[in-house]
Amino acid sequence: MDDNIVKSDGSGMAEEEHLSFPLHECVFEGDVQKFARLMRTEDLSRKDKHGNTALHLAIMLGRKDIVQLLLAHNAPVKVKNINGWTPLSEAISYGDRLTIISLLKKMKHQAREQIEERRPNLVSALKQVGDFYMQIKWDFQSWVPLVSRVLPSDLCQIHKKGTSFRLDTTLVDFAMNDMKWERGEITFLFDGDAKPPHSLIVMDNKAGVYQRVRYLETESEIEDEVDLMMSTDIVTAQMSTKSITFSRAQSGWIFRQDRKETIGDFNADFYHVNGLTLEQKKRREHLSEEDLQKNKAIIESLTKGGCAINIDCNGEPVRRESLLPPMPAICTWKEYLTSPAGQHPPLAREMVFKNTTRGFKATVAMSMDFPLSVAMLMDVLEVTAPFKHFAKLRDFVNLKLPPGFPVKLDIPILPTVSAKITFQAFEFRDDIDSDLFEVPANYVEDPSRFPDL
Repeated sequence: MDDNIVKSDGSGMAEEEHLSFPLHECVFEGDVQKFARLMRTEDLSRKDKHGNTALHLAIMLGRKDIVQLLLAHNAPVKVKNINGWTPLSEAISYGDRLTIISLLKKMKHQAREQIEERRPNLVSALKQVGDFYMQIKWDFQSWVPLVSRVLPSDLCQIHKKGTSFRLDTTLVDFAMNDMKWERGEITFLFDGDAKPPHSLIVMDNKAGVYQRVRYLETESEIEDEVDLMMSTDIVTAQMSTKSITFSRAQSGWIFRQDRKETIGDFNADFYHVNGLTLEQKKRREHLSEEDLQKNKAIIESLTKGGCAINIDCNGEPVRRESLLPPMPAICTWKEYLTSPAGQHPPLAREMVFKNTTRGFKATVAMSMDFPLSVAMLMDVLEVTAPFKHFAKLRDFVNLKLPPGFPVKLDIPILPTVSAKITFQAFEFRDDIDSDLFEVPANYVEDPSRFPDL
């Protein structure tokens, strides 16, 4: 028989499809020994048509032995399927506490590994850029009038000298769920020549304290984080960039012409950003009615610096217990593989979710005069990774932008909130004081000042 002929099993499904994802099929079969043999030669990060990795499926189907095998072999944890859900999202939905803990630890470990892998390139890039001072203005806006009134603005100042980097900001963080904003006088220091945990420091200048950005969490901190995950909505937000296009913005009422303006000291061409949307999804099939009632109070407590963990009469935390496993999936491998992409039959709990999608009308001003390149900006933004709003800026700048440097741009932060970012000033300088990159002698170390860092 010709080897190129695709054989069929009589059900209309080609045998070739059976063999396309051997690890995934093995998860369905629940054959641990076969899986252990296959994983030696198969790509553990490979996704099927639904965007699921073998780890996604093992979690949804309750194959705990296979989950532990995959984690032991460093299968990627922070990877999303076609609907935006990670293996950790699915583990929270399934409700097995030990699995959630294992995934959370592995995700943090992999994040640390990625930072360390990028560090040499980052330090090299900083060395190649001259010392500079830069100002970035943030104006947060909303189409909801009452929300828009309370949103903050922020003027960030950045100093760079050698492999050292300093960012001064008044905006510490924002809460995704209820748009609460934490203000302060915060300084972020990065020393490319120092090793973790001495390379990243955040200072609270009002309180006169500093905290090293930690690379390891205590068992208690992990347990607290798992309690919070098991008690609240599973949330994912992603900016859709597939259909984004750029078109020249026009000015003038009668005689239309390409819009040009001076932003700070830089001449800029304006472009419309077309097709930009932000989608936010929330899942809560793992929550009881009591959980739903407590959810808002938990978030409010956390954003005010309180504790969301229940304490018993002895002062010990009351940990969330694992949920009862969902009913076994009745979906077969064939049904799963032949279902439309992203619409396979339920494999675990029936999803209870809400989608919020909003399109954004945005503009970006590109300047050929700005002294910094987009590639250099990406290196700078890499340093600011702990700050969520800077992470959003990094994601946007990573798009294929029109020629030049984005001296002014709009980016979505939440479905109802966007940020207008302006690079107001930039200058290369050779007189930046080295003391700017040192923690003042009278500051006291507080390891718990910024619990999310």
